[in-house]
Amino acid sequence: MTDDSHVRANRWKRFSDWDERPLRLDKFAVEDASSGFAAFNSPYDPKPGLAMGQGVVESMDGIAVRDFDMIDIFIAKYHLDPEIAPEAMAMPSLEIARMLVDMNVPRSTLVRLAHGMTPAKLAEVVAHLSSLEIAFAYGKMRARQTPGNQAHVTNAKDDPLQMAADAATAVAFGFDEIETTMRVARNSWSNAVACAVGASVGRWGTLFQCSSEEAEELKIGMAGFTSYAETLSVYGTEKSFVDGDDTPWSKGFLAAAYASRGIKMRCTSGAGSELLMGFHERKSLLYLEARCLCLQRAMGVQGTQNGGVDGAPVTCTVPGGMRELMAENLIAVWLDLECASGNDARATESEIRVGAKILPYLIAGSDLICSGFGSILKYDNSFNPSLLNGEELEDYLVLQRDFEADGGLTPVGEARIMDLRARAVDAISAVLEELGLAKPTADMKQSVIAASGSDETRTFSGRDVAMISEAIFARSITVIDVIKALAARGFHEEAENLLKLVRLRVSGDYLQTSAVVRNGKIVSAVNDPNEYHGPGTGYRLSEARREEIVAIRDVLTRQEVLRGEAQFRPAEVTRIAYRPVGPAAATGNPREVVIGISPAFGVKLFQTVAGHPLSAILRVLISGIAEGGCTARVVRMLHTADTSFLGLSAARLAGSGIGIGIQAKGTAVIHQRDRLPHNNLELFSNSPITKLEHYKRMGLNAAAYARGEMPEPVIVPTRGEAMGSRYHARVSMIYAIETEMTSEGAEPEEIDIKFLGAAA
Repeated sequence: MTDDSHVRANRWKRFSDWDERPLRLDKFAVEDASSGFAAFNSPYDPKPGLAMGQGVVESMDGIAVRDFDMIDIFIAKYHLDPEIAPEAMAMPSLEIARMLVDMNVPRSTLVRLAHGMTPAKLAEVVAHLSSLEIAFAYGKMRARQTPGNQAHVTNAKDDPLQMAADAATAVAFGFDEIETTMRVARNSWSNAVACAVGASVGRWGTLFQCSSEEAEELKIGMAGFTSYAETLSVYGTEKSFVDGDDTPWSKGFLAAAYASRGIKMRCTSGAGSELLMGFHERKSLLYLEARCLCLQRAMGVQGTQNGGVDGAPVTCTVPGGMRELMAENLIAVWLDLECASGNDARATESEIRVGAKILPYLIAGSDLICSGFGSILKYDNSFNPSLLNGEELEDYLVLQRDFEADGGLTPVGEARIMDLRARAVDAISAVLEELGLAKPTADMKQSVIAASGSDETRTFSGRDVAMISEAIFARSITVIDVIKALAARGFHEEAENLLKLVRLRVSGDYLQTSAVVRNGKIVSAVNDPNEYHGPGTGYRLSEARREEIVAIRDVLTRQEVLRGEAQFRPAEVTRIAYRPVGPAAATGNPREVVIGISPAFGVKLFQTVAGHPLSAILRVLISGIAEGGCTARVVRMLHTADTSFLGLSAARLAGSGIGIGIQAKGTAVIHQRDRLPHNNLELFSNSPITKLEHYKRMGLNAAAYARGEMPEPVIVPTRGEAMGSRYHARVSMIYAIETEMTSEGAEPEEIDIKFLGAAA
């Protein structure tokens, strides 16, 4: 690509004496994000371009070879394909952008072109796309067809018992990878052992990483506890690299060290990191990240963890920042890298913006949608809170169901989770005891099994954990020792599961692009390539997978509603008795108000959605009618459950021509016999916020109408509560129960009401 002698000389000039080499950064003052800093298209971004002579790069993106920094050198030498570059760089960027969203252009064609594009060209192409187009292109261009997800498993105490229990929980929910880190750096070995053991409970194949200082992390990997690494940071400006005490060559060497020992490896980058380190050179977020991604491809790594990562909070403060995070992920998969697409750092405290940020990745799919999802509570997340944490886990499962989108997770019942947590705690306790590291007490173990987070545990002190961790390191304990300990204590399944994962290190099968382990088999871009060619192609939920996704906890069914209502029946029978006394007929009593109740009222349903016993509702309605100088008669309607028709039917039976209709859920109406069905006098439509005092006043007003007066209507105040979204599913079930009990043409039934004892 580049004349080797010139590159060697240039490299020597650049790398021999850091203090004396010229830096283009010197032309710019480091300013805040509001000045000279943009998500896309900074005026300081270089324009796409490539000059080549006899297959050798002479300039790239407007920079002559003699002015290349180390990032330019590495990209030009190891990323750019000289056979493709002239063709790809000559194509108009807008034309390529349209190819990205054209379902008729194969992914392979676009991947080939990307290997001949400079960072500025890649950034210019994706800058043409809207957010919707980026999401579509991402779904088309990702390497592996089947989506996956990654979890953070940490706790504030670095407690190995909780670490193992939470790892087993994450595995049960279907995370393909789990990652841990420490509040105290020296606890890394203890965390690694605990997560490795916990991840072996329930099933095998979940890959594990211990995020620590790079040299320490490599030692942990060599000891066999971890199966992947992703903390090799790369940067888009030379000075950021220098401050990180690294170069692309040193990072490439470390990546090769991991891979040579069968450890799956990807780099970490992301928009905003250069700004956080103070060396953004006023370049746009997208351009700098395009450089990072070209570097990573040039290094030959399996994939990338990008999409903002730690820089996401600052990136999301820049106009278009969230769109940029999507765009850099698109460049990653376009370059044919496995993509752990960020969504780890909590970029905002706004729940609305959190939901908006995750949605494109959920519906487009990703190799690893989060990197990672905080499967523990926010305060226990030692990486700092993720975009989504344990508090949002159930909501995420519901989002999968809502959009019938595979977010990589599967709902699990509480009983199953508790069994796995108990097994994991017992397993790690057995390892600690067998290896002479610690002896957890029964109280410590039980507190962890039932705990939501470390605030609820009674377990190891910080000093205890440090001593365990340092003993593991000092005694050179390896994963084989842990496997033997599990087997010796009777945890044969867990020992076998952990051994199977270690065997993969020997075969190297999961070093393929986008590799995860599903059902004991490697699933990757090789045997599960993303082949999207329009509707009906690409990843589609199988019926079996759909059934898994929709099976969330606490699903409301007709049986569940009736079961809940049955719990209220014993109390109601001590408060009220309903006695049918025959068909109801119209009367001539001008002071009579008829209360028309629905078919299931007091029969199968016993309280309103606001939680008021139906006996209490009838008591205050009858009391209000009496205080208004009228008498009440109760009639059960068997031909309808509709509120308006309940009220109108009651009015036609009343001597006064005034009736009240009320459903078991609490919706009520005052009606008059000569009015149209839905043209009522008063209506309580928001039953969840209707109080007993409102029903009492409804009774008073019904009596006033019966006397020929015009009372002040009763208004139930609302402050914009979203009652529909909270109650409509239950209400629809209740109404279905009511309508099932109706019979067309059935006569109304007179009901004798007797109150038994005090009101509820």
